[in-house]
Amino acid sequence: MLQYQDIHKLAMKEVGDYLTEERFEFLAVNSQPKKDPQFVCVRDQKLHFVVVRGCLYPENPKDYDLKLMHQVRDHGVKYKATTYYAGVGFAHAEDYELPLTQNDPYAVNFSGLQVVD
Repeated sequence: MLQYQDIHKLAMKEVGDYLTEERFEFLAVNSQPKKDPQFVCVRDQKLHFVVVRGCLYPENPKDYDLKLMHQVRDHGVKYKATTYYAGVGFAHAEDYELPLTQNDPYAVNFSGLQVVD
């Protein structure tokens, strides 16, 4: 089975690749789990905070801790930053019900950044 740290590492890679494709410029990257935000970026001369969380099926990657995200958002407001949540779900590619190990092919459930209001 994948450990929490492994899941977080995969999620960081997925979100980092997405941010690169979307032309965000990285100012800071914090790859430690629960050290928020994980990414501090600039795009179009605007600051962006991105909180990354990974999970395994059947957990819903779009669900987040509202209290935590409001704390990060309030911190972002001080810097005139937009705060986003990036939830990434993983499952065994052949059968979502099977446990996921490091050697298994996996499916990714990531639908982009969610703005935290």
